[in-house]
Amino acid sequence: MFLLTKELFFPPVDMADAEGLLAIGGDLSAERLLLAYRSGIFPWYNEDEPICWWSPDPRFVLFPADLKISSSMRTVLQNGKYRFTINKAFEQVIQNCKTVARKGQDGTWISPAMQNAYTTLHKLGYAHSAETWQDGELAGGLYGIRLGKFFFGESMFSLKPNASKFAFISYVRQLQKENVQLIDCQLHTNHLESLGARMIPRELFTQILAANSGK
Repeated sequence: MFLLTKELFFPPVDMADAEGLLAIGGDLSAERLLLAYRSGIFPWYNEDEPICWWSPDPRFVLFPADLKISSSMRTVLQNGKYRFTINKAFEQVIQNCKTVARKGQDGTWISPAMQNAYTTLHKLGYAHSAETWQDGELAGGLYGIRLGKFFFGESMFSLKPNASKFAFISYVRQLQKENVQLIDCQLHTNHLESLGARMIPRELFTQILAANSGK
């Protein structure tokens, strides 16, 4: 495991440990975050810990063409109950991702520093949000990083039934139209597996990333 300094550098991802931890330290500058994502690395740590940088093997991803939509979600998508938008409420989305309680989780990894860093990336055009609305109120959403034909999902939240799924499915459909080749889901969840996400080797992940991240 590497200890990062002020130098803008990451070690090769194949030097990560068995859990995927590659390095600690550094900062959350836009330049470092973009280098991390382009290298197949993401930050994930608790607020009272040093910044930890991860590149797990295998990697949990969704190929847009593999998106699974249940019959119940098809009804939700078609009944007009929810409305979908992109980049209309980024700061609200990340704030809700930070504060909305999740089953089995006591807290959040979205510290104020992380929140500020990704808001900066949004203002620079790299971080994007997808929103679900009901009667003019934000009901759910997600945010992540877009580089070329690659999207790195970071977090999602839901205040109403199926609102995060509505945003996710609607956004994946839009990314399909834009020829996005892969959506990074980072770590396994049953929720995303039910929507078609699966594990692939890190080597394949980085190959697809290198060909589609718009370097």
